[in-house]
Amino acid sequence: MKKLTLLLLKSYIGPFVLTFFIALFIFEMQFLWKYVDDLMGKGLEYTVILELLLYASAKLVNLALPLAILLSSIMVMGNLAENYELTAMKSGGNSLIRILRPLIVFIFIVAFSAFYFANNVWPIANLKFKSLLYSVAEQRPAFNLEDGQFYNGIDGFSIRVKKKSKEGNELEDVLIYDHRSQEKGNKTVIRAKRGIMEQTADKRFLVLTLFDGFSYDEQTEKSKRNPEFPHIKNKFEKDIMRMDLSSFEFSKASEDLFANSYDMMSIGQLETAIDSIYIRAAKSENEMIEYMRANISITRDTLDFEAASRINESYFYDKLSLVQKRRAISVGRDFARKAKSFIERSKVDIDNKLKYADRHKIEWHRKFFFSFACIVLFFIGAPLGAIIRKGGLGLPTVFAILLFVIYYMITITGEKMIRSGTLEPWFGMWMSTFILLPLGLFLTKKAANDSGIMDKEAYTIIFNRIKNFIKLKRKRG
Repeated sequence: MKKLTLLLLKSYIGPFVLTFFIALFIFEMQFLWKYVDDLMGKGLEYTVILELLLYASAKLVNLALPLAILLSSIMVMGNLAENYELTAMKSGGNSLIRILRPLIVFIFIVAFSAFYFANNVWPIANLKFKSLLYSVAEQRPAFNLEDGQFYNGIDGFSIRVKKKSKEGNELEDVLIYDHRSQEKGNKTVIRAKRGIMEQTADKRFLVLTLFDGFSYDEQTEKSKRNPEFPHIKNKFEKDIMRMDLSSFEFSKASEDLFANSYDMMSIGQLETAIDSIYIRAAKSENEMIEYMRANISITRDTLDFEAASRINESYFYDKLSLVQKRRAISVGRDFARKAKSFIERSKVDIDNKLKYADRHKIEWHRKFFFSFACIVLFFIGAPLGAIIRKGGLGLPTVFAILLFVIYYMITITGEKMIRSGTLEPWFGMWMSTFILLPLGLFLTKKAANDSGIMDKEAYTIIFNRIKNFIKLKRKRG
């Protein structure tokens, strides 16, 4: 049995690792396609992009791992069945569950590792991913002058060049608006026939050497009661300008900005946060009740019941003057409007707190659901591979992708229904498991009994019987 265990583990671990990294790579490409606009044209170093991809990989494990387990299970068991190795194992008196025992132990180890990963690595990776992605999104585009277009990326300057050399450092017909002064408008304008553009060694400053040009400066004399605007014009053969490029340097945002988000928390932190949210919701509800008690009360009349029954409900209102009646109606209407507004605001506030608690519950259940999904998909893939009796990347890949899409769509639907308040968090997050677990048990039972539900010949026989039955009916008719 040790040889059989080693054979199964060697047959399974290789395809599992390969399909996991292939699936992870595919999801990484999807991530790059989604955020390509935030990454392109910003002069980011390759280390920043690699770091972002690393954190994104940790975030995408919840998709790649279940798909890898499902696909590798179908491939390996289908290959064993296709080469009659599974039949040989069964002929030795081993049941399907006994044959799968080493793989089941391996999958449980993977599932427990997935739970540890989701509870301890996910929060850290999500925090670093979101803070780094925010920093990348806020990063300014790289310095790039285009012919005939104004460039406003450098603080305090607006630059336009008619033509730039292929090397990118020689400029023709340079026009610069200097906005560094606090006064509004284009007070300082510089124009030169040509220029040379260079960056300092540390890339912190842009050195612009201009030749054969003019500078126009419009100044304001603030000391006078009626200020004048003297116009100064200077001609130069050569002028050197230094522009600060420090705003183009990449800087990471503080992780404290995202530390309190629900997808950055472990199970213990989520439970604490959920309790805190419910306490705040209960406090808001009590404040609403106290407000209503303090402002709306039913006062008992001093008259006895018999005397009160003889008085019409409009008795007190009719005794008021016209002005008093109008005032009473106005006060009552204002009070009712304020009370209604307060209740509506309180209800919205309480509902938002409860929805926020549901978001935390989604993440709480996701950590358990992720590891359990690995087990469920194994018990779907392994017996399905034994039934279809096909290995390789052909038919198993089709079945794996189809089943994974069903699993993913059910999961996403359940999560969206939780966010909309239609389902409870526990039911919405485990809905795909409730649906797919019976399928896994059914396939395991069929595979253990050597069922021919995927056998083409069995369906051909059934089809021929139905066809012959219809022909017989027609003859008798």
